[in-house]
Amino acid sequence: MARHVIKLGSSIVAHDDGSLRDDVLQRLADEVARRHAAGDDVVIVSSGAIAHGLRIMRPGEGAADRPTAIEDLQAASAVGQGKLYRVYDELLRDRGVTSAQVLLTFFDMSARGHYLNARNTLRRLLDWRVVPVINENDTTATDEISFGDNDFLAAQVAILVEADQLALLTTPDGVFTADPRNDPAARMVEEVTDYAVLDELQIGHETSSLGTGGMRSKVVAAEMATAAGIDTVICSGRREGALRRVLDGEREGTRFPARETGYTSFKLWLKYAKPSHGTVLVDAGAARALKDGGTSLLPVGITAVDGTFDVGDAVEIAHGGGLIGKGITNYAADELRRIIGLKSPQVREVFPRATEEAVHRDYFVLA
Repeated sequence: MARHVIKLGSSIVAHDDGSLRDDVLQRLADEVARRHAAGDDVVIVSSGAIAHGLRIMRPGEGAADRPTAIEDLQAASAVGQGKLYRVYDELLRDRGVTSAQVLLTFFDMSARGHYLNARNTLRRLLDWRVVPVINENDTTATDEISFGDNDFLAAQVAILVEADQLALLTTPDGVFTADPRNDPAARMVEEVTDYAVLDELQIGHETSSLGTGGMRSKVVAAEMATAAGIDTVICSGRREGALRRVLDGEREGTRFPARETGYTSFKLWLKYAKPSHGTVLVDAGAARALKDGGTSLLPVGITAVDGTFDVGDAVEIAHGGGLIGKGITNYAADELRRIIGLKSPQVREVFPRATEEAVHRDYFVLA
């Protein structure tokens, strides 16, 4: 038995005019039902609600550019979301599979309590042998690209449910060394183990007219998932048989093998889901201790504090222009500025009941 998360971008779910790609969705339902019957768990993360909603509200207009006003995007999502899910539900039901609609926002991922609630709900649905169909709740989201066309959401969901594999379905066959539409010499990268190499490739943010993702967001999502020990594949969502080969473990698309990072569930959440609200600059000694010694950050090693944050917020920790990691602060920004460079006895003179660690090692993760 295996647990798969399958993500479909807007360009896979819908044509440029917002009409649904019935052939793609039919094949997806076939594969989900096949793996489900074999005992596997499957989670679907789908974009396309906005595209489909615009199609419904603009009949006969042909291809339409994605609007930029947040109220237009939210309204289009409200129109399209339920209708898109109904298609998934009917396709899966016809194949003997029960599904459930789940809508998540960035806040659900960034707030620890909401994160745990979402995890528990999804895991219970899988225990019940239900296929969750997940999308971002665009009608309440405040940033229409907060999940990068759901690439980051898919990675977070894969981490939440402890998936074995994440499949990111897109238009190209995988990650290419350059845009194959413009460069005939472009070749597909079959496997990625060194993410630094990707910086040299021409991986851009180009999307369809109704999408918000792009290959770069998919690569970042793959990096997130593999850090949690999840094998990830970026492959074509339109080519017949591609998804079947991925789910069966055969060679297809660009593979990102799982990495052994040793992160706990909490530290994965801290690293990838909880947003930072400021930066704490440290001296060379503190930087070495954090990177090599696994120690906590004490005020004595802090040289400057940038930004505004409260106790319990995540902050980035940096030295010499380089990011060291991220941690949850035990002090608000103004409090931390009062004890910069002070040793522990001096800190207790300023805040008698405060903890001596600015960031405890248990609540810190390396970049």
